[in-house]
Amino acid sequence: MNLIDFYYFSGTGNTLLVVKKMQETFEENGIKVNLYKIEESDPKSVNLDHTIGIGFPVAFFSTYPFVWDFLKSLPNANGTDIFMVDTLGGISGGIVGPLQEIIKKKGYNPIGAKEIQMPLNIFFIQDAKTNETKVKKGLIEAEKYALDLINKKSEWDRVPVLSEGMYLFSKGLLKLTKANMHQKWFKFGIKEDECRKCGICVKLCPLKNITMEKGKYPERGLNCEYCLRCASFCPRHAIPCKFNYKSKTYRGAKAKEFLK
Repeated sequence: MNLIDFYYFSGTGNTLLVVKKMQETFEENGIKVNLYKIEESDPKSVNLDHTIGIGFPVAFFSTYPFVWDFLKSLPNANGTDIFMVDTLGGISGGIVGPLQEIIKKKGYNPIGAKEIQMPLNIFFIQDAKTNETKVKKGLIEAEKYALDLINKKSEWDRVPVLSEGMYLFSKGLLKLTKANMHQKWFKFGIKEDECRKCGICVKLCPLKNITMEKGKYPERGLNCEYCLRCASFCPRHAIPCKFNYKSKTYRGAKAKEFLK
């Protein structure tokens, strides 16, 4: 494991923090790491001569559809080492096992999987002290996981029945969400008295789903997957989160980290 290509997606910063901590740990141990954003990467361009890392947040008990699309589109390999890490505020169940099955069929060698608890970014946002404590614990786990990968102590376990069941449940939940997202659940409202038309939400959307004509307020298309970037990083809190208690938001990094 001399060179790692680490593909990641981070919605509001938790996965970004974990991936950067792992990168730091790898490089302190003489292993070069290239970071690539999943939303800007072509899976067909993956270099199978490098170790592959995959990082993403848990959503709907597995992960976002566009992340799944990337993972399912990885090229066939012949023993390329691959590892995954995800961040979550609750539980998953529908990602570790199903992803292992997919990459094995594609010819990869799964060398490690890790799920790391980080602050919640949906439903109920906890206080700053609690979030800070969770981040510290999560980064300690990320460092240990990277060291385990280096020392070949990591594993990629699965619970077949539970994993497959949760994966199917996740797919059904995603379909239900997509069907209702633009009708009643996740309407994209802009507080016009707060919005300054800065365009940060347009730049941050991983799916290029938000557009803004000159002099007008932002508008969202029909391809939203509710990663919460737009609402969480709006400097004026002009995009309310309908599912969040009192529309509170969480961010684990600064907006500029996503714009690099």
